Amino acid sequence: MMQRNMIKIAKITDIIPQICSQKKSLHYVQGQEPEPKIREYFYYIDHQGMLFLDDARIKNFTSCFKEKKFLEFFFKRIRLNKTGKYEAEFPFVSHCGRERNYIRCDDLPIVFTHIFHEDNVDFLSYGYAGDLLRTVFIPDKVYMLPLTGRVYHVAEEKFGGVGLIKSKLAIELSKYFEFHNGDMRPPTHLTWHNKKYELDLNWFDENVKRFNLKINSVGN
Repeated sequence: MMQRNMIKIAKITDIIPQICSQKKSLHYVQGQEPEPKIREYFYYIDHQGMLFLDDARIKNFTSCFKEKKFLEFFFKRIRLNKTGKYEAEFPFVSHCGRERNYIRCDDLPIVFTHIFHEDNVDFLSYGYAGDLLRTVFIPDKVYMLPLTGRVYHVAEEKFGGVGLIKSKLAIELSKYFEFHNGDMRPPTHLTWHNKKYELDLNWFDENVKRFNLKINSVGN
């Protein structure tokens, strides 16, 4: 049972392209000025959490943004897009001074890539900025969608309350899942540091509905 779920995560979470990354007909110009002294840029975050210019023809590790201070500045300012512009196509935005940076994603803008331990606390890092971008790891706030194998962790409300866990890390965590309701249902328990946690099975759906998130793996 556990092996089947690990294989499912490995195979399904890396399917490219994902449905939600398919572009609708939309015209924009990088750096456009809709009003004096305001510039607009358009970005894309993939399912591994890497940041690209949205119109970059090739999106891989060589073309993503890597400067940690820029990534820290950019990701800390991500919010749900409530500007009244491009909200359907770019559901998130990062305001950086006079720049409006509109963001679309494969799934979600916050993708947790690593777990690290500091001062007796476990943290999840995101944004490829090392330990500059972090959130406390809460073992019972992990949720897996059985049909896709994607694994999520609670995130700050300004990001929409949900973050995706990178597939490599999700596979590692899946080793510690227990499926008391059957392997076609979300895992019910996670053992972490020799302690068994009963997983909260409600927070994910609640946050998706509360913040009106368009998560492709949910099927909406």
